[in-house]
Amino acid sequence: MIDVLVADDEKPALDELAFLLRADARIGEVLTASSGAEALRLLTERPVAAAFLDIHMPGITGLELAGALRGLAMPPAIVFVTADDAHAVDAFELRALDYLLKPVRIERLRRAVDRIALNDRPAESDEVLPVTVGSAVRFVHRSDVRWVRAEGDYTRLHTDGPSGHLVRIPISELETRWVDAGFVRVHRSFLVRAASVTEVRLSGAEPTVWIGDTALPVSRRLLPAVREALVGRGGS
Repeated sequence: MIDVLVADDEKPALDELAFLLRADARIGEVLTASSGAEALRLLTERPVAAAFLDIHMPGITGLELAGALRGLAMPPAIVFVTADDAHAVDAFELRALDYLLKPVRIERLRRAVDRIALNDRPAESDEVLPVTVGSAVRFVHRSDVRWVRAEGDYTRLHTDGPSGHLVRIPISELETRWVDAGFVRVHRSFLVRAASVTEVRLSGAEPTVWIGDTALPVSRRLLPAVREALVGRGGS
């Protein structure tokens, strides 16, 4: 069971989020606080797995509270819940696990709880990248990325969506940062998550790797390294 805290100075919003969380069978105790100061007091006395924080609260804001919680012996995962999308980058810098916009949709809240559950398991840390979608900023978790395509000084992160998410990071930098997380460079323009590869065709005139229905080219120069990484020594 996942114990959480919800902090919001608006009682209707506080009560609604607490109600939605209690409806999730994975959630155990739900602590509530109507201010940042009250939340800080509760969390120093009672550790929880995650804290759902409104950003605009009197006194200690949600962002300030998140910064203070990092100093706890057992800091909770932070999920911001706000009507203001302007602080998504600030939240990212504080290593927030998620950023929910009000009014909170049930399916979106469940995805946040999914991430809390995964975060509570002993596993490698999951890097989070902020991406711009229209006038909003969203978070893309590295664990959701299946393959990456270079687009000049940018890269496009492909998850399960149709078009991917554009970030201003060179593919060479992502290759260095993500090699230990199971990503393999297969072409100067493509980086793939090895666990997402469903088929390899490394012989013939046009070597390719497949991720579902998507075929990606493999460069001749990288062919030996790709073969070793994806099919092992002696693979074909």
